[in-house]
Amino acid sequence: MVKITEGCYEATGHACFICDFSPPRSGDAGILRQAAIDADFISVAYNPGRAVRVNSAMLAAAVKQHLDKEVSFTLATRDMNKVALQSQLLGAQLLGLENVIVVQGDPFTPRDQERVKAAADVTPTGLIAGIAGMNQGRDFRESQLRGPTDFCIGATLDLSRGFPLEAGLAGRKAKAGAHFFITQPIFDVADAARFQDAYSEATGEALNLPVFYGLQILEADGIIFSSVPQEVRDQLEKGRSGVEIALELYRKFQESGLHNIYLVPPIRRGGARNYGAAKEVLAAAVR
Repeated sequence: MVKITEGCYEATGHACFICDFSPPRSGDAGILRQAAIDADFISVAYNPGRAVRVNSAMLAAAVKQHLDKEVSFTLATRDMNKVALQSQLLGAQLLGLENVIVVQGDPFTPRDQERVKAAADVTPTGLIAGIAGMNQGRDFRESQLRGPTDFCIGATLDLSRGFPLEAGLAGRKAKAGAHFFITQPIFDVADAARFQDAYSEATGEALNLPVFYGLQILEADGIIFSSVPQEVRDQLEKGRSGVEIALELYRKFQESGLHNIYLVPPIRRGGARNYGAAKEVLAAAVR
């Protein structure tokens, strides 16, 4: 296994890609073929769409075992209490996993809450601190584990919520023990510099942890979130390829020195992903 912080090529000027991958709503092992993506790391998401899906850590371990790919798995605080979360982390350690990305998980809708309730026993920042404690051999009750874990801990950011807010949050997550960040997709490379400046202002120091900035591939008939600029929507409506748009933005990433990239394949109606588009972008990218 390679830790994500060891796979970064920021200082060398070469790109390092983490590719987002959604678990299936089936235990069919055939899904593993879709994960044969030439990214540096395959990042298995946690229950996208608040739906029942294959466990992220188990799928990450299967991808690593069967495809010999470097992986990370996502862990959400929404659905498990501290005992379950830390037990899952020990299980992930047993499976040979080293990279974990902590998220909160999308909130349940009122209709969801008629069927299920969130655990929300700990915040993402609290879970990051808890994993850092496990890396030192302690569980959440400050009891000694039989041995420390050795997780490389990722944290998430959404710069569309405002630079001061996310910079302050990033500072707290870094202090809690995060080793790297990934962001939701951005469409203006200047946002990276704005975030770095906001981080310095919020914390009094420069951000020295790797940040993987989100690069989203879109499709005209796919799911397009509100954060996508109207200019990009117009290009898609006029028939321009989402892969072409993503590659143009990727070149701007490179020119601006943003070499750590979180690649988000298109999301189609119904939740299916177009991993072929991700493969096109990766094949064309200069790495």
